[in-house]
Amino acid sequence: MEAAAVSPREPRTERGRRTQRAILDAAAAEFGDKGFHESSIVSITQRAGVALGSFYTYFESKEALFKALVADMSGRVRDHVAPVLREHRGGAIAAEGVALEAFLRFAREHKEIYRIIDEAEFVAPEDWRAHYLNTAARILERLQAARAKGELGVEPTEVHAWAIMGMNVFLGLRFGVMDGAADLGAVASQANALLQGGLG
Repeated sequence: MEAAAVSPREPRTERGRRTQRAILDAAAAEFGDKGFHESSIVSITQRAGVALGSFYTYFESKEALFKALVADMSGRVRDHVAPVLREHRGGAIAAEGVALEAFLRFAREHKEIYRIIDEAEFVAPEDWRAHYLNTAARILERLQAARAKGELGVEPTEVHAWAIMGMNVFLGLRFGVMDGAADLGAVASQANALLQGGLG
């Protein structure tokens, strides 16, 4: 299930792509600092260093920008974790630990994702729902592929995928957002040991 869309207008030029990216990045910072309701289009464009008219070239409204940002941040998490998984040469359970550590590093660098995704439940509920459904679906797909290779001792279900995602989300909150000094490799290793016992 893909994110419910009010899609941003696609830029036709490299300059347009840079402008749109600047608006999205400024929105992430603004919504992360102030929340959706206290942020304004003017403050976002000022932060982005773009003209107000440029905003409406790419987004219809603040709500449309927020929806696009939820999908963008969800995609950025996916794109941050995917190459780490591609390079991993170990087994499936260890791969989940690698994915978790990559996510924890992303969360530490982009703390605003927690406030934005939390607010999305009320501001953009379809996109909030899609974010979690898509994330869980990717985890389940990895687990099913591992089961097909004989790497898992249980038949993976949606419950397993959501349990792993829930663990990852709250570990990111605790050790990515609240604690900037924790050894993220050690956190991922301890969490991964739970999976070894439960899924191996």
